[in-house]
Amino acid sequence: MSLSKVTSNLLTIGNTLALVRPFGSRESPPPPLTSCPPGPEPSSHYDQLTTTGPYAGTLSAFTSGTKLRTRYLSLLPSTPLNFWASDCNRVIETARYFATGFFGLDWETSTPKGTAKANLHIIPETAGRGADTLTPGDTCFDYREDMRTGHDYGLIQLSKFRSTYLPAVAARFEAQNPGIRFTNGEIYSMQEMCGFEILVRGSSPWCNIFSHEEWLDFEYARDVIHYYRAGPGNAYGPAMGWLWLNATAELLKRGPGAGSLFFSFVHDGDMIPMLAALDLFPSNKHLPVTHRPKSRTWHTSQVVPMNGRIIFERLTCNSSPKSLWNANTNAGEQFVRINVNDGIVAFPGCSTGPGSSCPLEDFLALVCRRQKKIGNFRQICGLDEDAPARITFLHQ
Repeated sequence: MSLSKVTSNLLTIGNTLALVRPFGSRESPPPPLTSCPPGPEPSSHYDQLTTTGPYAGTLSAFTSGTKLRTRYLSLLPSTPLNFWASDCNRVIETARYFATGFFGLDWETSTPKGTAKANLHIIPETAGRGADTLTPGDTCFDYREDMRTGHDYGLIQLSKFRSTYLPAVAARFEAQNPGIRFTNGEIYSMQEMCGFEILVRGSSPWCNIFSHEEWLDFEYARDVIHYYRAGPGNAYGPAMGWLWLNATAELLKRGPGAGSLFFSFVHDGDMIPMLAALDLFPSNKHLPVTHRPKSRTWHTSQVVPMNGRIIFERLTCNSSPKSLWNANTNAGEQFVRINVNDGIVAFPGCSTGPGSSCPLEDFLALVCRRQKKIGNFRQICGLDEDAPARITFLHQ
């Protein structure tokens, strides 16, 4: 989990906190701000994987490794396994802690045969890699440069929605602290601090100064920024996500001959485009920014929580108990299933197989249809024709 997301706003309000009297809340008054424990030093902790507290990123990554080892132990090959991480320290550390849980404490140690249990490959987060990347947001030129509908579109939409609920919060805080003015960005950072401090310390006094409805608004604000930054609401999102989806579909098509396990570690903002490419959480309308809707299919907290995981599984049925699924299922038939944070999600229009899975051929046809609708990554991103056109490094 990164602390970098709130760095700029935290630095903005840092000099103000000493002047603020204790905020009041609707339930009970919080402790004085002067009694809050000191925060981490930005130079040493911001933008890094958390290592302390009950929800430490190091712990959750290791736990995920042990959990998935239990689930997929039968697929673990006897030869060294390749896995990948984008070139960011917290992503790399996440991959390493996961590997320790999955492969064992000695996963990097050479075996009697002279090889390690697994090999971690670092994929640069550089702009010149074109489509051969784990971080297409860094390589899609037009996405970076388009100030209206590109990367910054999420912030634009977030700003619109924040203006629907934060001014009332500011008015309450200002009434409690005469002479001090709060911007929407500063108050939003206070809400973010609640989550970040819980992550590091297990609790946070920031959480008590907002009402239940204000937390629901904050949750929706996080939905809005990710939905429009690189998700279904962004013109570039599906094209960026198509790269990893296509590479994964090719591996699933090839089956065990390509390898039994593939692990890739990226930022949350690089997982969301793939879900957009697959249209896994379809909606008839884009998320509104004038109000918080009563219901919606897109929940960022469910899609990319801390330690979020998206798993594609290729299933082969050795027998066909007709009473359990479609009567037309045949023994030996292959299926594809997607697991999002330990929850099985049905592919849109394709869930006739066991366990809400999709027949392999139908899944490949679905991916092909999505590609035709999404378009060409290089063209959409304004890249040269000689730029890499696909991911090439995912192989065992």
